[in-house]
Amino acid sequence: MNTIPDLQLPSLPEVTLRALEACQRDESYRVISEIVASDTALVVRILALANSALYGPTSGIRSIDQALMRLGTRRFKTLILTAALRQALFELGGGAWQQLRDFWRHALTTAMTARALATLTRYPEADEAFMLGMLHNIGELIAINTPDLEIRQQYMDRQSDIAAELVTSWGLGPLAADAMRYQQALPSELRDAGHLVKIVSLATRLALSDSAGIAAAGTMFGLNEELTREINRRINHDVSTMAESLGIPLINSYNADLASQQLRQIVLRQAIAQQAIGFADLSGQIGAILAETVSSLTLTTGLPALWLGYEDNNLVLLSSTTGQHPDLTVTAEPGGSVLTEAFTSRTPASLSGRTPTVLDRQLLSLLRTHSLTAIPVVINDHCPGVFVLGTDGHTPDTTNDLIHLFIHQLCTVLQEKNSAPASELAKVEINQATTIDNLRRQVHEISNPLTIIRQYIHQLRSRLNDPDAWEELDIVREELDRAGNLLLQMGQNTASDINEETSELNTELQSLIRLFEDSLFNNSNLHLNVLMCRTPTFIVAGSSAIRQILINLIRNAVESLPNTGGTVTIKTLAPVWQGDRNWVEMEVIDTGKGVPDTVREALFTPGKTTKGEGHSGLGLSIVKQLIDDMDGIVACHTGQEGTTFRILLPAAS
Repeated sequence: MNTIPDLQLPSLPEVTLRALEACQRDESYRVISEIVASDTALVVRILALANSALYGPTSGIRSIDQALMRLGTRRFKTLILTAALRQALFELGGGAWQQLRDFWRHALTTAMTARALATLTRYPEADEAFMLGMLHNIGELIAINTPDLEIRQQYMDRQSDIAAELVTSWGLGPLAADAMRYQQALPSELRDAGHLVKIVSLATRLALSDSAGIAAAGTMFGLNEELTREINRRINHDVSTMAESLGIPLINSYNADLASQQLRQIVLRQAIAQQAIGFADLSGQIGAILAETVSSLTLTTGLPALWLGYEDNNLVLLSSTTGQHPDLTVTAEPGGSVLTEAFTSRTPASLSGRTPTVLDRQLLSLLRTHSLTAIPVVINDHCPGVFVLGTDGHTPDTTNDLIHLFIHQLCTVLQEKNSAPASELAKVEINQATTIDNLRRQVHEISNPLTIIRQYIHQLRSRLNDPDAWEELDIVREELDRAGNLLLQMGQNTASDINEETSELNTELQSLIRLFEDSLFNNSNLHLNVLMCRTPTFIVAGSSAIRQILINLIRNAVESLPNTGGTVTIKTLAPVWQGDRNWVEMEVIDTGKGVPDTVREALFTPGKTTKGEGHSGLGLSIVKQLIDDMDGIVACHTGQEGTTFRILLPAAS
């Protein structure tokens, strides 16, 4: 029996449906991650890909958030669509769907309990505990999708081993594998076991909400009954809230037919839109691509269509599906027509219920219909033109869904077409965890023989009477001391202990300067100024979060500079007294052209960016989320002279 099959595992259709809808609405990465993380099958698919060799060597990706950072939003959303396509093919009986719902509830309850226990007992990786809780009973999920009764029972009997083999194959380390392997060990056998093993084992017991779990909490962690029951009540409430938000009934019998039907419809519309876009030649310039895809839009919707591209403050009719089109050029300024309203507002506009202008009548004549709808194409904040579709005034909802889905996917394809290749800095981020661990081990291994060599030099010097030899040995010893100090600095600057809740901002910044200079400022016309204050800059935040904020802000600043070059300045200041508390201040200043007003209004929202076409705006969204998580403050000042991001981080006492 293959203990780890191809992992084509079923999900509850409601979860996949909500994840797909969140992707279509361009929800924040945190919203999408929260939905995906609630389903074991989706977790397995995403973590398996993120930990695969396709993306180079890395230490194990241990959470959905890490997987999103590694895969990127585009690939992440594609993976969810692929999962939805597979989910639409699953055919389970009524009893199997009921079993899958119960499995979902137990796995999510275990995961949430594991995360709560990790936080309560100060285990440093609460997200890892959550993920292992989602995977602990994956053998049961495999069994649900296995028709052969004998093989199904074998999966059920080997759940712990299957989970251990799975996390081992992802490179999550022996401790994670042990947490899976010994999850069913007796509490009395786990008193002196590893922290993570005890967390997962206790979480599986507490998820059953029985007296044995309450007793095990006292045995393993010394938790009293009242606190343990309160944890259970809170987790059960959170699971019920999640189920309600997804439309999953937990009390009554479960029927997946309606959600499965809705999922199939969305998947079918996705496939139709994607196939239609594929008919167009996507190798040319954006304007030519959009002019050609007007035929694909008509093929998808069955409606006649026009494409008017934006050129020199005018809208020019470039292509049509109704035959030969005239040379029509109109101003892009607002004039009351549906076309100019859609272009200036960047939102769809319809003729229904309004009196047509002369331009509206001209377009109706070309379309040969009684009504029309204008839909702008928006790539970040740039609108290259507008599609105009002829309708009868009563377009079905399914057709409207197809139209908007087609436009959304087309914008995504064009944005990806213009996106720049990943920089070397991104590769450094991906492999950072592995580099840290390896470097720590190497520093330790090298430091030991350096100490022995120092001792031998001291003994050798005491035995020699030659002053010249003393001088040479002193030079050797000084160089050894310098090498040792460099090694120590490398070990400290590369990463702080993950157990620490505080970090030193200047230290983290200093450790990244060389990285910035080698990757982002290697052109002669780009300059980096770093002005660090001399006072301590200890903050209440982990080093990994601080590094992520610094990398995203500096990269954002560099990419906003013009081709002629410019300067990015980083300043730190401490202490800063504001709002009855101490802060550490950091400013990132660039000499770019500033942020447009339309982008500034939604600067920290995914999809709004200062970098031009081809960027998702995810970097600033992550910065804002991380700073919010630290109870920090971020502000932006922008103008023609450049942009300044001012950040206040809580100072450590």
